[in-house]
Amino acid sequence: MTRRQLWQRLVAHLDRSLMLGLGLLLITSLIVLYSADNASWDRPLRQLVNMTVALICMWLIANLPLHYLMRTAVPVYVLGMLLLVGVALFGEISHGARRWLNLGVANIQPSELMKIGVPLMMAWYFEKHEATLTLKNYFVAALLLLMPIALIARQPDLGTSILILASGFYVLFLAGLSWRVMGVLLAAAIASAPVLWSMLHEYQRHRIMMLFDPSQDALGNGYHTIQATIAVGSGGIFGKGYLNGTQTHLDFLPERTTDFIFAVFSEEFGLFGCVVMVGMYSFVIWRGFRITANASTYFTRLMAGSITLTFATYAFVNMGMVSGILPVVGVPLPLISYGGTSMLTLMLGFGMLMSIETHKKLVKT
Repeated sequence: MTRRQLWQRLVAHLDRSLMLGLGLLLITSLIVLYSADNASWDRPLRQLVNMTVALICMWLIANLPLHYLMRTAVPVYVLGMLLLVGVALFGEISHGARRWLNLGVANIQPSELMKIGVPLMMAWYFEKHEATLTLKNYFVAALLLLMPIALIARQPDLGTSILILASGFYVLFLAGLSWRVMGVLLAAAIASAPVLWSMLHEYQRHRIMMLFDPSQDALGNGYHTIQATIAVGSGGIFGKGYLNGTQTHLDFLPERTTDFIFAVFSEEFGLFGCVVMVGMYSFVIWRGFRITANASTYFTRLMAGSITLTFATYAFVNMGMVSGILPVVGVPLPLISYGGTSMLTLMLGFGMLMSIETHKKLVKT
């Protein structure tokens, strides 16, 4: 086998357009992290390791035939639920939240696994009942969605709960849930708002209130929002220049390598840079929708649509949070923020998208 043939075999199940968009975002991540970490190579190099591991896992999933993806649905979901129960019983408490489970060799955050496990399980369930879908099936799928959300919200982890709720809702929507039912659900959610408000933790209620007037607690719960909006606004049209962000390098901006890295980017590259970044995200999302539209089976269409829409929600929530139009919920900027677990989860999803695209001809024949 020649080198050319070997290379073609290695990349046979990688979607070139999707890889281009992902590559641009990953390169941007390393560039911004270097500045956010005060011109240190520490986090960029560790992020490079995270990217390498995530890309290898993405490649493995991309090469996995579609029927194997379906077979993993139930085991992944059941494993995720068991791990979430383990977190509730034996999880480690950090910063007032019980989200991590110590397995001896490593600490894991099972809620991240459910970002893939929940839509995978729901898509599998709908595939099994495609021919005879009734309201009962949607009710069962909703239970499959709400059980892990209840455990994750209890940790508490509002950001991850929102993302998993979104991923599951997209599966319900793509599976044909009627607008009338969605209207009833929306009305029920609005009616239950006072009850849901009382169930929130005190700090979560404060975060939501800070959305309307962060200055009422400028040195406390409103500090993150105020400093982030200052950074975003001070960037102007073309930004202050790479490595010249004052909010970043004078240590006014909190969590600047993770949740608020978009503020670092906005301050240094301005509105023009933000438009370019939104363009990169839009390209990846557009490619995801194309793959969804061309999916060959009911299962793959539900899965591809959910992965794409969840990725879009991920980016929107973080940018909205940093810009001050959404409450601070602890959602990192996808593929840009520092972190290994979220990077791995996202790349597993994109690996599934590539498998759906590159294996569809085999399914048709």
